[in-house]
Amino acid sequence: MSMGKKYRRLLFVLLLLSLAFTSIYMFYEIRSSIPDQIYYCEDEEQPLEHLTENPLVTYSTEIQASGNGSYQINCQLMDLIPLKTVKAVKVERKSIYACAMPVGIYMETSGVLIVDAGEVKTRDEEFLKPAQNLVQPGDYIEKVDGTILENKKQLLEQVKQSQGNPLVLTLRRNGETIQQRLTPVLAADGVYRIGVWVRDNIQGIGTLTYLNQDGSYGALGHGISDVDIGDLLKLGSGELYQADILEVIRGRQGSPGELQGVIHYQEEETLGTIDRNTKVGIFGTISQEKWNQIPKKSCEIAMKQETVEGEASILCCINGEITEYQAKISKIDMSQYETNKCFQIEVTDQRLLEKTGGIVQGMSGSPILQNGKMIGAVTHVFVNDPTKGYGIFIETMLEQE
Repeated sequence: MSMGKKYRRLLFVLLLLSLAFTSIYMFYEIRSSIPDQIYYCEDEEQPLEHLTENPLVTYSTEIQASGNGSYQINCQLMDLIPLKTVKAVKVERKSIYACAMPVGIYMETSGVLIVDAGEVKTRDEEFLKPAQNLVQPGDYIEKVDGTILENKKQLLEQVKQSQGNPLVLTLRRNGETIQQRLTPVLAADGVYRIGVWVRDNIQGIGTLTYLNQDGSYGALGHGISDVDIGDLLKLGSGELYQADILEVIRGRQGSPGELQGVIHYQEEETLGTIDRNTKVGIFGTISQEKWNQIPKKSCEIAMKQETVEGEASILCCINGEITEYQAKISKIDMSQYETNKCFQIEVTDQRLLEKTGGIVQGMSGSPILQNGKMIGAVTHVFVNDPTKGYGIFIETMLEQE
């Protein structure tokens, strides 16, 4: 066989492999774009209508009933190739209160978070690393020599009093408990240190998304993570406080804006507790005394399949007053690979664009409405285009209750 024929045969084989790979990739992409389960309400006529915009996906006319109004339906590719079975679960249409109130957030970690390990300069001008290879960023120090650790101050005091004797640190790492024996060293300032950077609390301003009649709430639409290590903070305790927005830093391309304000940490300004810090928001309870002080708008929720591309609105508080601003939904992801980036939203209201440039930090949790129902909340801003950002389905947040 000539070299030319061999070369053409090789190209043909490579082309076939490429086509096969592309077909398999497209199949799994289409399959993964369809959720495994949806919730629907009795007043929805066609709950599967907006599950996917792909014209190649069809639904079987044969429905498998599961009882209580729930059913299963088979999705196919071009009426030929099975894709997956979607379970549709019937639920009652729920009403909640959309809030959009700015709140001050204060959280204490469960244990003391290790941000990084570093050097300790001694009186002899040496640079030692007593924690090297023993701790990792993201570890939580839960105990020192068997004593439960409450805060960073307590840790520093126990290290100081060690007089250089080894300490046994009980660490929580990736869900597992381990122990490490670490020897403090005497630093140049005469204080014993273990060479770790630690954090035991975090604070900031966000937006209260919704409130239930029983006082339970959801906020932010995303979890609170440490700015240095990027991991979701392990919650020890937390509170919500009254907060006032004092200044708006407008967003621009390459630089996200920010709502700057003041948090009132006085006891009488406490709104409620933070009970859980999750990937889809923070959750807790508003005190009964503060219930009537929170501005709220009663509205029904929309299931995720009821969210459609087109006009919508955002509720947010920029200058002390909660206002509804026009926006539009431009892209929807039913697969929810990233649970707090379920759809894309674009600010179209000139009033908000002039004030903020679009979506800014501090607006996370701002309720999003469409067709009179609450569909979700703002979660992220596009750094290169602050007029756009991501939102989370309200259904996803409510699943955490």
